[in-house]
Amino acid sequence: MKLLLLGLADIPLLRNRLRLTLGFDMDTLLKTPNKLGFFIPQFNGFERLCSNNPNSSKVKLCVKKRAIKIGSSSALLDLVPETKKESLDYDLPLYDPSMSRVVDLAIVGGGPAGLAVAQQVSEAGLSVISIDPSPKLIWPNNYGVWVDEFEAMDLLDCLDTTWSGAVVYIDNDGAKKDLSRPYGRVNRKQLKSKMLQKCIANGVKFHQSKVTNVVHEEENSTVVCSDGVKIQASVVLDATGFSRCLVQYDKPYNPGYQVAYGIVAEVDGHPFDVDKMVFMDWRDKHLDSYPELKERNSKIPTFLYAMPFSSNRIFLEETSLVARPGLRMEDIQERMVARLKHLGINVKRIEEDERCVIPMGGPLPVLPQRVVGIGGTAGMVHPSTGYMVARTLAAAPIVAKAIVRYLGGSTSGDSLRGDQLSAEVWRDLWPIERRRQREFFCFGMDILLKLDLEATRRFFDAFFDLEPRYWHGFLSSRLFLPELLVFGLSLFSHASNTSRLEIMTKGTVPLGVYLQLQAVG
Repeated sequence: MKLLLLGLADIPLLRNRLRLTLGFDMDTLLKTPNKLGFFIPQFNGFERLCSNNPNSSKVKLCVKKRAIKIGSSSALLDLVPETKKESLDYDLPLYDPSMSRVVDLAIVGGGPAGLAVAQQVSEAGLSVISIDPSPKLIWPNNYGVWVDEFEAMDLLDCLDTTWSGAVVYIDNDGAKKDLSRPYGRVNRKQLKSKMLQKCIANGVKFHQSKVTNVVHEEENSTVVCSDGVKIQASVVLDATGFSRCLVQYDKPYNPGYQVAYGIVAEVDGHPFDVDKMVFMDWRDKHLDSYPELKERNSKIPTFLYAMPFSSNRIFLEETSLVARPGLRMEDIQERMVARLKHLGINVKRIEEDERCVIPMGGPLPVLPQRVVGIGGTAGMVHPSTGYMVARTLAAAPIVAKAIVRYLGGSTSGDSLRGDQLSAEVWRDLWPIERRRQREFFCFGMDILLKLDLEATRRFFDAFFDLEPRYWHGFLSSRLFLPELLVFGLSLFSHASNTSRLEIMTKGTVPLGVYLQLQAVG
């Protein structure tokens, strides 16, 4: 849901506006995630589109044209500017390959999760190297978070805009939910600057390269970079996102997909309250003039997520919560253009656009394994919402403390190496209660996959009627068993009779799978 929504051009206009060179079509991208060789940018995410996979192929984003065309679609997309990559002006301390010494921790990937772990492990006096092809590049996507999540991590100074609450529009008849939970937009430059400054102060070294392989020995591992440099490390952390190039999986990968297209735009005006962000807008009146689009939306609905910065500047994103296979980007864009036209939003200028394709659910990686993971590569995306940013940043201290405790534990006698050390870190990252929580969220995703527009509206009408501690906890991954069972019963009791029947009929098979997993666990 953008529920950390992050990340997302008439497709024929993509040209150089795509932030990278891509090599198969969108349908293939959305149907065969196990073949992805790049990092998918997150809405709710910090991953980048670039490859550390030696077997990855370039991906071309080609979408077949549909018969439907909305008059202003091309005009709107013509406003998308050429991509300008912005980097921070820092002199990073670089890794010296001639030193030929074993570092304590090598982190592959310089997103927020990777930098957070680097910062915290280096604070304990351990040697850390961060490997990324563009270590100073500012993350390109718009990230939204609940303010209380960033407050808990002392990151309030990394929010550039906040809203006193949020609103959810349920249907065309005026039903809506006012959410009294403050929401904020992450200042990407400030967040990365803060993290880099702390890493530099703690002595973290940086190496600008992609990683092609990692070779394990009994105690240490060798990270092989595309520039020929080889780095020996006691622990290797994969923080590369959804590429899954270092962390191994051994089960079929068949996730749902959240797909979104967003723009930061200067507009003549918009109908939204600037004191509240629009968390979800499920209204579909804008599709009345486009029967084919409306029919498709009735089966696999999309909603609008919007962050109004002022009366004439706003972030707008059309999002498919979850579908299998995922909706095509062209479909998302057509629905968005129709919505803006209906709302009377005239886009004068687009500052930036973004595309988001987020795999949700699917199996966890092999537990344990030699390479440690965090974030998307470790299965940490919320399977029911697509949220990951706050969850991943909150997990960084867990990973860092485990590495410090077992790797730097010479004074306590707990020092471990190799497979034993990695196993302990994985155990701390994915304890049984977290695995059971994720299975419940996957159960929720499997139900959402079966809901059409009307059923989805009824579901969220009941969801946001719950006591705040339940929907807060669910969205922020703070509920565990047995609280999740109480949450489920409360949701069922708040649902309409029609919605209860839908949950029972569409949730029977997912519930059976969930209970089977609990029995095995």
